[in-house]
Amino acid sequence: MSKNFSVKPQGKFDGIYLISVDGAEFHGTRNQVPGTAVYGERLFKLGENEEYREWNPNRSKLCAYFRKNGKECHIKEGMSVLYLGAANGTTVSHVSDIVGKNGRVYSIEFSARSLRELVQRLASRPDVIPILADATRPAQYRSLIPEQVDVIYQDVAQPEQSKLLVDNIQTFLKPGGYFYIAIKSRSIDVSVEPEIIFQKERTILEKAGFTILDMRDIAPFSEDHVMIVGKIP
Repeated sequence: MSKNFSVKPQGKFDGIYLISVDGAEFHGTRNQVPGTAVYGERLFKLGENEEYREWNPNRSKLCAYFRKNGKECHIKEGMSVLYLGAANGTTVSHVSDIVGKNGRVYSIEFSARSLRELVQRLASRPDVIPILADATRPAQYRSLIPEQVDVIYQDVAQPEQSKLLVDNIQTFLKPGGYFYIAIKSRSIDVSVEPEIIFQKERTILEKAGFTILDMRDIAPFSEDHVMIVGKIP
């Protein structure tokens, strides 16, 4: 834990902070579980119960999006988020910090091993609801999510990424809700130029009737990836 630092609100995005240490500035979130790091990130304590966690863009595509001047943040305190492809909980933990104890992060993960690690890491966060399920089959976990959610975040590297998102949006996202999708071109087709793939995936979302608010390359933090942010009617 560093002693020489400063913390200030990011300004535009609720629940996201800028931490400065020795002239370097990076993103962070306020730690919902003070004294506990999730993936080896640095902790910065301001008071007895006020602590901030470094948010590593090399470990989190959502943070990489903000580091690349992403302009859309629609995850806020008290919201419900459906997180598809939760893995072992790195980004989930920061989303948990943002939505707080009155929010919910329904965390879908296909790998039992990854979900076990998520449960171990985030057991003390009551807003995280881990669900072992296949994100391509939303009907299988429909009964486990008793509400329409405010935001869907998807980081599932598979060939039909946009279709997977559309299916979950039609099942879970409330009218006027927002979505984020991290598209990995190499998971779709390694023989096609990434930009062609990204535009194709964007077109799928637009043809589904969704409005694209931002589309941003998140290299060098995640190569051959873009983050698309959008809204449904």
